[in-house]
Amino acid sequence: MSQYSAGAAFRKAMQEESPLQVVGAINANHALLAKRAGFKAIYLSGGGVAAGSLGLPDLGISNLDDVLTDVRRITDVCDLPLLVDVDTGFGSSAFNVARTVKSMIKFGAAAMHIEDQVGAKRCGHRPGKEIVSKQEMVDRVKAAVDARTDENFVIMARTDALAVEGLEAAIDRALACVEAGADMIFPEAITQLDMYKQFANAVKVPILANITEFGSTPLYTVEELASADVGLVLYPLSAFRAMNKAAENVYTAIRRDGTQKNVVDTMQTRMELYERINYHDFEQKLDALFAQQKNK
Repeated sequence: MSQYSAGAAFRKAMQEESPLQVVGAINANHALLAKRAGFKAIYLSGGGVAAGSLGLPDLGISNLDDVLTDVRRITDVCDLPLLVDVDTGFGSSAFNVARTVKSMIKFGAAAMHIEDQVGAKRCGHRPGKEIVSKQEMVDRVKAAVDARTDENFVIMARTDALAVEGLEAAIDRALACVEAGADMIFPEAITQLDMYKQFANAVKVPILANITEFGSTPLYTVEELASADVGLVLYPLSAFRAMNKAAENVYTAIRRDGTQKNVVDTMQTRMELYERINYHDFEQKLDALFAQQKNK
């Protein structure tokens, strides 16, 4: 039997949908909701792990094990191919990058993106970013490509150079990453639609557009991005932001009103939750087990 490859599933999804919409899933439950909504691929954000799982800012504080914990929880229950943000590779050497790649494949991820910021990184849509030299980024990509235990696992190179060095330098870095073996390019904090087309024309590999809210990039539609030859459209934290606002509203209402009655209509019902996580399938197996024990 041929071994299943999550990377191959990710590449297949890109062939079947262009541009491929990749939606952020902050946890395993959201991964199931994303699949139910019809998405063909999902995403785990490094900033989401930091804020959602650790309650910390996206400043290079979280580590490989923090991310792997969430990766495993998602891939254990959802078979959609998962793209993972690995920041700068979780370490200063090629050995660290290699360990990250091998771990991502082992834990069921389909793809990862690695960036050219310094170790003390920050959100790609914040000011004050610092990037490593082009050669150091090329070395990161080479280390990642060489470490693959599944040739279909996708290595995506993200560059934050646009905001630091300008468009030409960012494209030059992207070209160097492709030459080093990167399968796809993630140009971060793009401010104009035509920039995506310039990247795509230059690098000749799929380009990812990060359509994150409240950032530097306008909220372009799929149709607009398709016209700029974008291959993947990422919505990294849309559901997470909505979830946080909803939770805050519920906490405020309960504290203010002394009851949740006024916000019950905003909640997922018990039966909706059970349906989304296939609760009854598990319960029926438990009932069958109890019945067997009683008949012994």
